[in-house]
Amino acid sequence: MTGAGGGLGREYAMLLAREGARVVVNDLGGARDGSGESTAMADQVVREIREAGGDAVASYDSVDTEEGARAIIGTAVTEYGAVHGIVNNAGILRDRAFHKMTAEDWEAVLRVHLFGSYHVTSAAWPYFREQRYGRVVMAASTSGLFGNFGQANYGSAKAGLVGLVNTLAIEGSKHNITANAVAPMAATRMTEDVAPPEMLAKLPPEQVAPLVGYLLTEECTDTGMTLVAGGGTYYRVQPFQSAGLRFEQTPSMDDVAAQWHTITDMTDATPGVNPVG
Repeated sequence: MTGAGGGLGREYAMLLAREGARVVVNDLGGARDGSGESTAMADQVVREIREAGGDAVASYDSVDTEEGARAIIGTAVTEYGAVHGIVNNAGILRDRAFHKMTAEDWEAVLRVHLFGSYHVTSAAWPYFREQRYGRVVMAASTSGLFGNFGQANYGSAKAGLVGLVNTLAIEGSKHNITANAVAPMAATRMTEDVAPPEMLAKLPPEQVAPLVGYLLTEECTDTGMTLVAGGGTYYRVQPFQSAGLRFEQTPSMDDVAAQWHTITDMTDATPGVNPVG
């Protein structure tokens, strides 16, 4: 469980431990923008889990390097002998309007969210394939699904995770490995100034945890799904495609313009399918 030192990650870790899972609580302990580090956050969650009768160990490694990710998975294997599921929840925010965003802000967010999720999943993947079992949950976001002002970096990283889930679901299917994405809506330090207080008051993070927990179970075999959870509401998001229009010959720009309504009309839309898959 990456990013498990507070907020949503803490809720996921606490619930899973109550359900009998042995949990690696990973958190770098940095600030919301990714600066700094501390062992205190992960240690506190481990202490709470153990005091409640659960089993957990701390990890302070960073997800944004291959070495850090291997160390996280290595902790699970060393301490518990195996790794059966991962939740890629670690994240930072560096919100800026696009015209003010620096390359450093862009890269830092993608390194943690997208590259970090890749690194951790890549480190766990050989174990999943060998044991023919694994569960992957990615922390997506409605900012990636629908967009949000000032979050071009964050939204791009989160949308990238949905694309990664789609492919992992295909490649993992014959090895009993599932991959799903959850876009949580919850009041945490990541969202404290992103949404109005009256809205956040209705979005306690513990309401998201049961969905993440279920996706990690042996009983849940659905894969390749993107789900939104928050405020007691769960729903699935899926790409749809219009009926469209086939041109018998290469159209001109005027032809495209003339048929634009037909091309984009979603009245008879159907679930999207990869035409080359």
